[in-house]
Amino acid sequence: MKILTESDIPPSFFVHTPLTEMDTVRPILDAVRESGDEAVREYTQKFDHVRIRTLRVSSAHIHAAHDLVEKETVLSLEKAAGAIRAFATHQMDQLSDFEMEITPGVYAGQTVKPIERVGIYVPGGRFPLVSSVLMCGIPALVAGVSEIALCSPPSWNSSIHPAILVAAHHIGISEIYTIGGVQAIAAMAYGTETVKKVDKIVGPGNAYVTAAKKAVFGEVGIDFIAGPTEIMVIADESASPDIVAADLYAQAEHDPQALPVLITPSRKLAHAVYTLLQEHIIPLPAGHPAHHSLSHNGMIILVENLERAITIANRRAPEHLHLHYHNDSSSPLLPEFHHYGSLFIGPLTAESLGDYSSGLNHTLPTNLAARYTGGLSVRDFLKIQTTLQVSEGGFRHIAPVAQALAEIEGLNGHARSITERMKVLTKLRE
Repeated sequence: MKILTESDIPPSFFVHTPLTEMDTVRPILDAVRESGDEAVREYTQKFDHVRIRTLRVSSAHIHAAHDLVEKETVLSLEKAAGAIRAFATHQMDQLSDFEMEITPGVYAGQTVKPIERVGIYVPGGRFPLVSSVLMCGIPALVAGVSEIALCSPPSWNSSIHPAILVAAHHIGISEIYTIGGVQAIAAMAYGTETVKKVDKIVGPGNAYVTAAKKAVFGEVGIDFIAGPTEIMVIADESASPDIVAADLYAQAEHDPQALPVLITPSRKLAHAVYTLLQEHIIPLPAGHPAHHSLSHNGMIILVENLERAITIANRRAPEHLHLHYHNDSSSPLLPEFHHYGSLFIGPLTAESLGDYSSGLNHTLPTNLAARYTGGLSVRDFLKIQTTLQVSEGGFRHIAPVAQALAEIEGLNGHARSITERMKVLTKLRE
């Protein structure tokens, strides 16, 4: 962890970090595209050390998973799902079909339709990301997606972790495949004998999964290219050092490359948080994600005032932005924050609540992407399609404008498509 002044911030802090190209990704994608299920099984055995005969998880296996998950966990999943569904439903209510008369006789409109088929990738491991099932699946279902395929690796007793199966079953996803890694992205993007091709892939993953999603973009849609997680806490002397340190540590434990940052005008708070985090780091093994991210990436930035903190925050566009200063919720400075994945206001608004139980979606943009996009929502599973209908009067009103602009651009075919219609209308009038 480093304590810096604003002038000491390295230029790289404000620069997008390109995704490292993985030479091993393309051969796997190509093999699955060409050989389908056979290649999926080969790579599953190679990377997961599991021989899979049946890629799709049976309904009996899904139901049996309920016996392996504690009732308290199921109850927590249900409560979290309810909050996420309520928020997503309200988002959906903001989007609707419409038609308007632009000028007399020119009717333009939009229709909001769901994507037909979506693939969700859920990482496995000893501690499964069950919340990702809810965060990706529920907005898709609320949007009206009719087909959802979920892939997750066999990293728990040569199978998918039962908590993932229970979470998927609870929200209504039954098409589940025991496939992980690059081969899962390939199977969903290209299709195999068992896995039907999807239209869009969403969900988190490691660097290889992320590289694979980038490589198949265009063949299918994706949510976005996510990098290591980030948190930026802006706090003053009124903040609790223990709470600030806990929030920075919470994000640091996600990933060795996580970026935990505190910006403050208070030297007292800066040194108190620094001391607490050093105490957290000391007992951790060197390989622990929080040990590496706090030691190598963590920053405490001293600024003259909160206005300077706002300038830094808007330049960096952090994934999670936590405001923890006096009267933060009613501060006139609040509207000055423009770029963030999700904003957390006040000392009780732990970022962890956004990760699990608040109803917000925790799939958020990183690596400065919050400058141009927000987090995953129902909109990611919808297509906004436009319509146009023109009467004779409307045509006569707007056709000359289109013809003139087409001629300016040298697109004679475009202009002709207008003039031919004008000839038809002239003949009808004769």
